[in-house]
Amino acid sequence: MLTTVARALRGSKSITWRSLSTSSYLSSHDVSSDKVPYYTKPIYFDSPAQPLPDVPFVSELNPQQKMLKEKEAGSWTNLTQAEKLALYRLSFEQSYSEMKKGTPSEWKTVLGGILYFLAFSGLYLWWHRVYVFGPVPHTLSDEWIAMQTKRMIDMRVNPITGFSSNWDYEKNQWKK
Repeated sequence: MLTTVARALRGSKSITWRSLSTSSYLSSHDVSSDKVPYYTKPIYFDSPAQPLPDVPFVSELNPQQKMLKEKEAGSWTNLTQAEKLALYRLSFEQSYSEMKKGTPSEWKTVLGGILYFLAFSGLYLWWHRVYVFGPVPHTLSDEWIAMQTKRMIDMRVNPITGFSSNWDYEKNQWKK
């Protein structure tokens, strides 16, 4: 499509091939440019799911950090352990193990979330009992259950291994 636009505009002097090229577009969107709004620039963010951020932690170096960066270009055997750690901290705020480590008060958040959902589910069940479920059927009353049990014993329902096998018909009571 770009070539057809370029062919159509070949005779026109107002638009040149260079203005249709994508390389000029890409070069105009430099991340370090001050013309680009700050909210469009990538930000540093520590995440265990993505441990390598898009930009380094320290974007503007002071003179000591610049000297350390120059020293980094040389042999790493000349660097001390503290300098290596300082170089690491220029790129990353936290190590992976520091990101994964929980806070001392994390249990409070977990407990609060559990209690919140328990309270919500309790209110939901109460609402169901009051507004959704109807009244308790009369067949669940104690008198009805006693009459039904007596009827099943009188009919000798399942006398071998079932309900009536636990009733002593001679003493007129439940077997122990």
